[in-house]
Amino acid sequence: MAQIILLTGKAAPLPGSDQLSGIDKRPVDRPLALGPEGFEGDEQADRRVHGGPEKAVHHYPFDHYAAWRVELGRPRLAETPGVSHPRPPVEYLENGEIGGLLEAPGAFGENISTRGLIEADVAVGDIFRLGSALVQVSQGRQPCWKLNRRFGVEDMARRVQQSGRTGWYYRVLQPGIVAPGDRLERIDRVAPDWTLRRLWHALYVDRLNLDELQGIAALEVLAEGWRRYAVRRLESGRVEDWSRRLEGSA
Repeated sequence: MAQIILLTGKAAPLPGSDQLSGIDKRPVDRPLALGPEGFEGDEQADRRVHGGPEKAVHHYPFDHYAAWRVELGRPRLAETPGVSHPRPPVEYLENGEIGGLLEAPGAFGENISTRGLIEADVAVGDIFRLGSALVQVSQGRQPCWKLNRRFGVEDMARRVQQSGRTGWYYRVLQPGIVAPGDRLERIDRVAPDWTLRRLWHALYVDRLNLDELQGIAALEVLAEGWRRYAVRRLESGRVEDWSRRLEGSA
């Protein structure tokens, strides 16, 4: 069982932009209700691509933070540096450092932070008890350009995608109450062979492996949007263009 840090956030403008985002998550100090759309008080700005029943809860392992601190020790700054974070961003970004953002959970917009669970350990369909709620792994995370602004690193979203350190989402099977310090306890596995690491490898590394794509297309416990990626690749023999998601236009 993994002990959780619980985080939520309000939609606010991204640094240097009028685009709203709920990526700036902060730890909470009280129990929260968790329903089909996520935690009470948590916001997503663009509901077309964030939030909803298949992305009700975002989990990002704190285990990955050390690797990011090393990798981003001297990042290339985006055109408009800055982060939405309680620590003053200007000083460490001017110094070519982003360690301040990576000192505590919340840098990646996660609702749940733990140690001891990473993508290789977790499979689509895994069911966890979280407080009095039940949640199920629905899909991995597809990073978007808002991470570039968050970190002040122009290709941060692409780096996250290429690394496989993406985090994942849960759907809510049973609403309940979740408190900081609650344990995340895995109670069932539906498709243990389909780890998030395997899915990532099929979608972003070995991208036209027909056997893997057929398996993904038939994986009913996987979010429908991800299964459609596999179906389209099988039908077209081509990989979709990720540039808009990774680079954005703002």
